[in-house]
Amino acid sequence: MRVTLWTATLLILGVLAISGGAALVPGTVGAASEEGKYDSLKRFSQVLDLVERYYVRDVPRKDLINGAVKGMLQGLDPHSTFLSVEEFKEMQESTSGEFFGIGIEISSENGQLIVVAPIEDTPAHKAGLKSGDIILAVDGVPTQDMTTQEAVSRIRGAKGTEVELSILHRDAKAPEVVRLVRDAIPLISVKSKMLEDGYHWVRLTRFSERTTGELVDALKEAGKKGMKGIILDLRNNPGGLLDQAVSVSDTFLKDGVIVSIRGRMEDASREYRAKTQPGDVSVPMVVLVNAGSASASEIVAGALRDHNRALILGERTFGKGSVQNVIPLSDGAGLKLTVALYYTPNGRSIQAEGVEPDFEVPFELPREEEKLHRLNMVREKDLNRHLENGSSGKDARPSAKAADDVKQALEKDNQLRMALQFVKRLPRLKDIQ
Repeated sequence: MRVTLWTATLLILGVLAISGGAALVPGTVGAASEEGKYDSLKRFSQVLDLVERYYVRDVPRKDLINGAVKGMLQGLDPHSTFLSVEEFKEMQESTSGEFFGIGIEISSENGQLIVVAPIEDTPAHKAGLKSGDIILAVDGVPTQDMTTQEAVSRIRGAKGTEVELSILHRDAKAPEVVRLVRDAIPLISVKSKMLEDGYHWVRLTRFSERTTGELVDALKEAGKKGMKGIILDLRNNPGGLLDQAVSVSDTFLKDGVIVSIRGRMEDASREYRAKTQPGDVSVPMVVLVNAGSASASEIVAGALRDHNRALILGERTFGKGSVQNVIPLSDGAGLKLTVALYYTPNGRSIQAEGVEPDFEVPFELPREEEKLHRLNMVREKDLNRHLENGSSGKDARPSAKAADDVKQALEKDNQLRMALQFVKRLPRLKDIQ
């Protein structure tokens, strides 16, 4: 069973053992408790019988039971749910194999279906869906009474097919109908670029099975070009696998607690620690986060912040700090059940609070006049035949196309520009008493 960051690593399923010779006899508290349990089961049996007898149409008992189980789990929290055989298979594919859809992580909040974050380079991302958008309907079907997993099943589909979403954007007064064509969701989760000589921008789009391996490869390539600092971009990263969140954090930490999990049962609690490795990266770091950074992203950001390993910049994260375990059932279906909360190294719960950045920098859409103003600013280094500064060494500057891509990225992204300034000055800031 693969553990995801809707999942924990350990779930103890046990039965209550009665010891010490305490017998359950009429009139005792234990008997009253057991009698109450049987009364509830009796009520359920009566309702089931009445529906089967008198409901306007015949409904298979299997569908009635599945509906009852879904209702029970839906009443617990937004993340606990029953998974049909098809839904259970889809969930496994989303973290290990290729799957088709539009590329969004969704959640339920106050009875509304909301977008946690779009995955980069997917139909949802290209269509402009953003964290906090409310999905009012899928193919004309209202989402008001729809579970998260039901919505996922409706949104996914064969490659090339179309799905229609009714979206209410944040700060919008009226909903918008968005038609998206389903496509293969990319499994590549790490992208990197050198912004300036020695300063690298590493973007994690999700936490899948290959994320840490891809990160290590990207860091090795960065090391060949020289590494003075890293900007780890976790913006709009909806999370994924718990073990990948731990191993990504461990890449930048030499020791100490990364995250701890605490559930109702003491035996289900667990602590994950960093260990010294040959490939540990110790250059200055800035981590970028926003409201679309959730779950596994918050584990990484919280661990690096609490160990004073990185400066956190951007906006408060989503605040998804509960841990779900996906439990396979005997008939091929599954159960996704919230079993614990996770805590940062300093013992802070992220649930409904999120990770607060060290420097809050809201994202600002670039304005054309500001862009033109920046493009018209000329410096000495921009002049033909300008004098070099006399520094020696191999020229590690990127190609003209790569340099142009970096320039455009920095022009459009005020948070990335600020992160670059901070990561370059962190060594100096540490020297200031």
